[in-house]
Order: sequence, then C-alpha cells, then structure tokens
Amino acid sequence: MPIVEAHILEGYGPDDKKRLTSALTDAIRFVVPAPDEAITVMLHEYPPENYARGGEQRTPAPALPDPAKLVRAYLDAMEARDLETARSMLAPEFSMTFPGTGPMTTLAELLDWAKDRYRSVAKTYEAVEAFHSEGAAVVYTRGTLSGEWPDGTPFSGIRFIDRFAIRDGRITQQDVWNDIAEVRAQ
Repeated sequence: MPIVEAHILEGYGPDDKKRLTSALTDAIRFVVPAPDEAITVMLHEYPPENYARGGEQRTPAPALPDPAKLVRAYLDAMEARDLETARSMLAPEFSMTFPGTGPMTTLAELLDWAKDRYRSVAKTYEAVEAFHSEGAAVVYTRGTLSGEWPDGTPFSGIRFIDRFAIRDGRITQQDVWNDIAEVRAQ
C-alpha cells in the first residue's frame, strides 16, 4: 500500500489540491501495481511565513490551469469561431499541423486552409486524456467529427485525434489526425 506525502505552501484551492492528489495517484499507478483505493496521498500545508528558500520567504506560485479544461475551452472557442478567445490560449511559439499540411502558426492560416475542406465541423468527444511528459502537459482528445462539406452535404462519424502540448498554461503545439480525406474520397 503506497503512501505519498507532499509538502506544499498554503494558498492552493480545493480544486488544485484535488488535481494534485489525483496526479500523484496516477504517477504511483504508472509503477506500482496497486488499485487507486490502496494508494494514500497526504498533503501537508505550510503557511508561507514558515518557508524560506535562499534565505528569503516565498509565496506559492499560482496553480497552472487544468490542461484538459484548457484544451476543451480552446476547441469550444474554435468551434464557436470565437477566435480572440482561442488566440488568447496560444503561446507565442504556437504551431499546428493538420493532415496534409506543414506547420501553421496562426488561426487565420488554419481557417484559410480549411475553407475548401468543409463548410462547418463539430466534434463529439469520446475521451480527453492529459498527462505530463518532458516538461509539458500533453492532452489527447479523440472522437468523431460531423458537419457539412463545402456543397452543404452533411457528414458525420469521422474519426479524429488531436494532440496538444501545453507549457506555462498556454498551448504550444497542436497535431491533428483524422479520416476526412478518406471519407470525402468515397
């Protein structure tokens, strides 16, 4: 029965602490073959005035946004064509790659590329999965696409997977895989 104790400064909210204990439980499960209910995670909180590093008192950094929620908010903004909101979630070094494209760095490039592919598109999500890898939060979304071809004919049930990388609470990369070309060719 693994027991994990973590020491944090006071100041994180209940949702942030729940995310932290869940992430620590997941980290243990990557290595130890124990069911979730056998893993105990305890957070010990300390007031900032009881902590110093380098001889200076420190305050806790704000929690990063939940990467899965950030990605869903971005995709929802894109679907609603709220481009200003979507753009605000992107890092300056953002790039995206869609089927058949090289890297694009602006939402305007994406919209220009997509205009001949479909009139509208919406996503139905089967899963949104987040984890940490090599200094970035990584989020995969998968499900099906529906919408209209440029001539107005409806389509649905097209598989997709999107992979996002997030650093410092902003999306740095989006890679997209889907079967639109294969379905359209039929």
